This record gives sequence, structure tokens and C-alpha cells, in this order.
Amino acid sequence: MQTIGVLLPRSTYYTGLSFDLFEGLKASLRQLNREDLRIVTENIGFGTDKQQCYKAAEQLIMHENAQVVLAYVGHRMAQVLRPLFLAANRLLIVMDAGANVPQEWPECSNIIYHSLHNAFGSWLTAKKAVRDGLSHGGMITGYYDGGYLQTWGISHGFTQSGGQIVFNHATGYSREDFSMEPLKNYLQEYPKSALLSIFSGDYVQWYFSALKDIFGKADLPIYLPPFALEETMLQGAIYPGNKAQGIAVWSKQLENEQNQLFINELTTSGRIPNLFSLLAWETAVIAVKSLELLKENSSNVQRTTEALAHFSFESPRGTIHFHAGTKHTIAPMYEAEIIDDGNGHCAIRIGEVIPETTADFETFIEHPMENIVSGWYNSYTCI
Repeated sequence: MQTIGVLLPRSTYYTGLSFDLFEGLKASLRQLNREDLRIVTENIGFGTDKQQCYKAAEQLIMHENAQVVLAYVGHRMAQVLRPLFLAANRLLIVMDAGANVPQEWPECSNIIYHSLHNAFGSWLTAKKAVRDGLSHGGMITGYYDGGYLQTWGISHGFTQSGGQIVFNHATGYSREDFSMEPLKNYLQEYPKSALLSIFSGDYVQWYFSALKDIFGKADLPIYLPPFALEETMLQGAIYPGNKAQGIAVWSKQLENEQNQLFINELTTSGRIPNLFSLLAWETAVIAVKSLELLKENSSNVQRTTEALAHFSFESPRGTIHFHAGTKHTIAPMYEAEIIDDGNGHCAIRIGEVIPETTADFETFIEHPMENIVSGWYNSYTCI
């Protein structure tokens, strides 16, 4: 029996994260008629402990004989695991939130990345703000979300498009330290500034609530990356006004057969479909194809990943394919706006699909990051 290993993290504000990943994987395998595959999991905490992650992966390879290992980790932890997978001739599929950006885009024959591209989405969000006519902007984030290089993505996208960052505000980590009061002075000095906002999870709810308390119905031009548009968290957030928008990677509102199938399967399993179950659902397709290619190529991982460069499939968010140069998947992205759900909370309206996503991604990765580094090893949203 073939075995898929899974490295699962935990999160204090997405408390069901590991269950969402696991159920998304199982539901997808069920739809693919591959329930014959054995799934073995190991817990990796918040994904920060290098030794814990390495030992967990080693356990899956050496004791459980996993041919393919799926891991919800970031680029930095994937590079920690790289020597193990090269030595063992096994394939690591990184389920990547995309919040960080590598200093050098990795090319390892034994690691591929299936990504939600939050940093890339942040870059696209900022470029849209400039297209909308906003030449001044302020980057607003918190201690946690601001520690990832998605902050570089949103600020660089804005300045590269001709905008000017005129203020930055990073707020506290805990509820009692979370404040948007400094924005009053910033916006008095620069009243027509785009609020380039990097938040996820509960922080989105806190952010919108604080803006409403301070500015009322001011309808501030808020620009958001994909994870800030995660619908299960937005439905509990106070509606911030009719100028909140951004770039989404997925929504329940997308009308296609694969999305309806995904939503129905997850709902039947007792889970609420979200970005994490989506990520695992799609990764299952890549894992099954990888196992088929490994069999065809006599377990040669390099030939398998070379063949995956030509693989594409239909997913709940559209056609997914690989960017061969970086071994990252590319998927459609969508312009999105936040609307009132009728009860004073948030819902999403999906707009136009972003054209030429691959060309945009290649432009994004061309730009060097000089004197910029992130110290965060955490799997994104895992604190």
C-alpha cells in the first residue's frame, strides 16, 4: 500500500487548521477514488522548531515508508528539510500559504510548492491601488503578520507602480495592544492615502472594528491581500465601508463545477470550506499524480518533478499549472470587494479574474530583495 505522509501544524486562532487540512485531503482522495492510499500524520506544532519538523519528517519516511510527504510549512522550513529528502530520495510537497518570499527562489529536485501566494497577491493588491488613482499609501500591519515578507510585496508593488509610501503603522500582537489610533494623525496629513493592510484571522476582525470605532462611516480605501479575504473570518468582521477591496485566490462565490464539488464534499464531512481545506484538496491531486509518476519513473524523484512541470488540472479556483523555473504552482487570482452581508458584517463579491497571472508572477520574482529578511519560521497563521 502506498503511503502519503502529512506534517500538520496547529494554530491558536485558526483552531481547526489541521483538521481542515486533513479533511480537505481525505475528501479530495475520496473524489479521486484513491481511498486505497494510506495517510499518516505527524504534528509539528507552530512549524517553528527545526528539530521537531525534521524528526517528524524523518519518522514519516523511515518508519512509515511515506513515498510523498505533504507539509504545511514555509520556504525556510522547507530548506531545513531539503537534505533529508535528497538523501532519502523522497518527494516533499509544500502546502504553502505564500506569506514569505525566498531570498532566492529555490530549485530542488525533491521539493515542489503548491502555493496560495499571499505575498504575490499583496503585490497585485498594491498595484491595483495605484491603478485606482491613489498615489499615496500607508502600510498597516501587526507584529505577527508584519514579520513575513508579504510586507515587502505590498510596499514594493505600490512604489514600483509609481506610488509613494508616506507612513507605516505596525500594531501590537495582543488584543489589549492592538490600536489604530495613530491613523488619525496620518490620515489628517495624507487624507487620500490607500490603506495597504496586511492582516489575517482575528486580526482582520480587530482591524475593521477599530477603523469603525475611530472613523465611523468614512469609507476608507482599504486594500487587502488574499488571506485577509478569507471568508470564514470575514463573516464575523464588522463591515468597514464600501471601499474595502483586494485580491482573492478563492471564494465560495466562484461558479464552476469543481468549486461546487469541493464545497459539497467538505460540507458533507462536517467542515466549513476555507483556504486551508482548499489547499489540501488541491494538493491531494498533485500527490496522486506524483505517485503515478514515481511509479512510471522507477521512484526517480528528479524525473518525476520534471514531468510535473507539464502537469495542469482543474481546481475550485480554476486551472492550476506549475511554473517550471520555481517549482511553484500558479492559479487564477480575482479582484474582490467587501460588501455588507445585510447584517452589518462582511461578505465578498468576486470581480474580474486577473489576466496574465503567470506573466505577473515572473515580473514579481525578478525583483531582488536587498537588505530584507524575515526571521519567522512559523507556518503562516500558526501562533
